[in-house]
Amino acid sequence: MSKRDELIVKYAADLKEKCGVDADMDLLTKVTIGCGPSIYNADSSTVSGSDDSELATVKNNFLIKKLGLSDGAKLDEGISAVMEQYGRSNRNKYRAVVYYLLTKHFGKESAY
Repeated sequence: MSKRDELIVKYAADLKEKCGVDADMDLLTKVTIGCGPSIYNADSSTVSGSDDSELATVKNNFLIKKLGLSDGAKLDEGISAVMEQYGRSNRNKYRAVVYYLLTKHFGKESAY
């Protein structure tokens, strides 16, 4: 099994255990591939739910540029809802899992 496949399995387990979500493995795989090399770096593979600059990066680079959503309060509400679903106290929020949950939250599976 490749390193990426191992990470996808880990992300699916995280979705199940921490979010109570049965992952759509096809979509999760596409989201993970879309994250590129960032999933292999310890710092960039996670998202800090309490770091405003990091959340702004998620909003600008993922929601607006990747998913094609318009900037507005709805994006901040969506990010907040996903952080709540993942568990604010959970220290390790994997970027691919956050992006997967955001994709589902906004119904933008067609972006993949």
